[in-house]
Amino acid sequence: MKQLRLGVLAGLFVVAGVLSWAGARLWDSVGTLPSVPLAAPIVLALIAVTLLATALSLRARLRAQRERRPGAKGVEPLMAARAVVFGQASALVASLVCGMYGGTGVFLLGQLDVSARRDQAIYAAFSVAAGIAVVAAALFLERVCKLPEDENDTSQGAPA
Repeated sequence: MKQLRLGVLAGLFVVAGVLSWAGARLWDSVGTLPSVPLAAPIVLALIAVTLLATALSLRARLRAQRERRPGAKGVEPLMAARAVVFGQASALVASLVCGMYGGTGVFLLGQLDVSARRDQAIYAAFSVAAGIAVVAAALFLERVCKLPEDENDTSQGAPA
């Protein structure tokens, strides 16, 4: 499994943001603009909390297992792999959603004198902040589940 790269996530954010900004300008020229739902930052924040709770739980269990504490409950490799896949998928989707709401929010910055548009810009800003929290939690989860480097790597010399 490959590790997430910040460059890929930032690229998704920028591309989605530019496309969203252009789409918002085009849609506004027709006379309407799709709204940013109030539930968007809430759902993203819940995903971030879930990822962070999973990471903290796995970290504590792995630490107990490494220290060979009596009664320590181990972590199944498949469960850790599923958690990492969930984190990576969440980070990719959050980058796209962040870009989408970020582009819409940047468009709405020019219309803050209208109270409805100001509210939409605030929801978009909270959505971007919650999306960044999802990405941070996913990267933390990935770091927690990363296997330690093998110090006795014999692959460089003769085959083992």
